[in-house]
Amino acid sequence: MKTVCKFATLTLMMLAITMCSFAQKMNAPKPDTTTQNLVRGVIGPAGSNSSWADYSVFNLVPGSALYPITSSTTVFYFGYTGGTEADIGNMVVYTTARGGLTITAVTPVKLGGISNPSIMLGNTSVCPVAPSQTTPCIVRFDPTTLTLSPANDYYFAVFYTNDSNNSGISGTQPGTSQTSLSGTYLGGTDYTHLTVGQSIPSVTTRSPSFLMYVMNN
Repeated sequence: MKTVCKFATLTLMMLAITMCSFAQKMNAPKPDTTTQNLVRGVIGPAGSNSSWADYSVFNLVPGSALYPITSSTTVFYFGYTGGTEADIGNMVVYTTARGGLTITAVTPVKLGGISNPSIMLGNTSVCPVAPSQTTPCIVRFDPTTLTLSPANDYYFAVFYTNDSNNSGISGTQPGTSQTSLSGTYLGGTDYTHLTVGQSIPSVTTRSPSFLMYVMNN
């Protein structure tokens, strides 16, 4: 009889521990997967600029414009307004001190796991609607392991190879009042292979080209 009582008591204790553990798991805080802007992106009409063969495009994400959001990942979104194929030679993010041009870190950016993708804008699985100024095709690049800090500025640099496909593409280019992003572009040289200690080749003064959003996922 004592043996039966001891077994029943042990069973009840084990059941109580299991239920307690299950309740703790159910009540445990879940990770925040909400998509948030890390900086004010493009609002209003997108604008457009065309013919990008053999151009390095720089887009500045200024530390002074960051929202007070901490994220272990940063995701960039490009907007295309025309063309059938965009051929990218390389993509990186250059980190500098806030207000500076000297590179302190280089972070690769990829799409589909590669840094030199060809984006098939004419494919409806990529662009469900044909790219235009009124209906830009938004391309989401792979998440980067980059935590943005107000102490730094970030230059997203993309080089478009010198081919006929890139001569025919167009990208979003909104007015500076529509976004906190800015940009510049330089023809004839691939500037996506700079290293730490080198400098960004030009101060960013124009509207952003292609870059529409910078988000946490």
